[in-house]
Amino acid sequence: MSDKQEHAAGRTADQAGPEQVTEQVTEGEPAERVTEEERLLRRRERRISAYRRAERTLARLGLLAPLRERLKLLDAAHTFYDLDESSDLYGNGVVAALEEKVAGLLGKEAAAFFPTGTMAQQVALRCWAGRTGNPTVALHPLAHPEVHERDAFREVSGLRPVHVTSEPRQPTADEIRGFEEPFGALMLELPLRDAGFLLPTWEELTEVVEAARERDAVVHFDGARLWETTVHFGRPLAEIADLADSVYVSFYKSLQGFGGAALAGPKSLIEEARTWRHRYGGTVFQQFPTALSALAGLEHELPRLPEYVTRARVVAAALREGFARAGVPWARVHPEVPHTFDFQVWLPYGVDELSEAAIRQSEETGTALFTNPWVEKGPGLSMTEVYVRAAALEWTAADVKAAAADFVARLRELAGQGSAAGAGLPAGPAAQREP
Repeated sequence: MSDKQEHAAGRTADQAGPEQVTEQVTEGEPAERVTEEERLLRRRERRISAYRRAERTLARLGLLAPLRERLKLLDAAHTFYDLDESSDLYGNGVVAALEEKVAGLLGKEAAAFFPTGTMAQQVALRCWAGRTGNPTVALHPLAHPEVHERDAFREVSGLRPVHVTSEPRQPTADEIRGFEEPFGALMLELPLRDAGFLLPTWEELTEVVEAARERDAVVHFDGARLWETTVHFGRPLAEIADLADSVYVSFYKSLQGFGGAALAGPKSLIEEARTWRHRYGGTVFQQFPTALSALAGLEHELPRLPEYVTRARVVAAALREGFARAGVPWARVHPEVPHTFDFQVWLPYGVDELSEAAIRQSEETGTALFTNPWVEKGPGLSMTEVYVRAAALEWTAADVKAAAADFVARLRELAGQGSAAGAGLPAGPAAQREP
């Protein structure tokens, strides 16, 4: 499950009541009375178990792998770092080496390691607010801080978020120029994950940045997934990052590291950020395993990301054709041509039918086509995210179409049964989310 889905589903589970629902655990046995939260937890366990056992999937995500497999990531660490060196203490050694490498890749004067992106971005924008004298941050309402961080900008860092657009897309230069009040910083999430991993065109991005500069605002990139934007923009990382005054990048979302993030920008900003990192409790003792995993990602995964983006476009086109051939009345792959190697699939069925069909396909065929949770987007309408990584390179377009046809057949069978998997469910979104 992705970070966003874990947080969103967790909040829903917290709000769900203890009502009992009926679940038939084994065919032929009496139905068992379980709480809604227990039912969703069991479904999540089944989904992850089926994903792990599947012989074929579009992505093997480290965050869902067993610990033993995760630790293998460091087996080849000696090939890119001197393991005879002393381990780091509070940010020296391998952590400092990682910071230097990230700064070089992004073309910035300096970079600082942070345990989380949430902390890195709060610190960055807090520092900019002190320099501009304006704590107002313009950002999209679907940006990560607004959706997944429990109002941290307001509650922890004294920042004031404002929204330049409510449309599910990147903001335009005209919207930046025409916004009715001053702001000290413009934060752009590249790609905008909750809108479908959307990116502007290069021309649109440069115009938006120029519009912010005209208003004397600094520009900060939420670049958690900036690593995979080079294909869409047709530019190297350093040229993309050069548009912003500061950039945050993640080490686990695309690079498969254990965790961690970095903030890159002018040397004076990063020095100040290190002070605030300490105040926020982010100067963590001995981060060498995480730092080494990040270096492993930069060494092995980063060069392959463009290949994954190209494959994602093949997968997306095959899914569209597969759904059309199967006669699904309304199906969407969004965006039609993925901007990165992640995208959304929308189908006109309920969460329970879709979840059960996906799990059964994986359990019964060994092919896991849809491995992420489904989220209710309206009556009889649900969405999931599709991730494409190295495992997808083994799939042909014909393989994707065949898997889509098999999935739709299972889905129709479940829908025709009235979704036995979801029988007895209480109504409403709380019954549709996995904790």
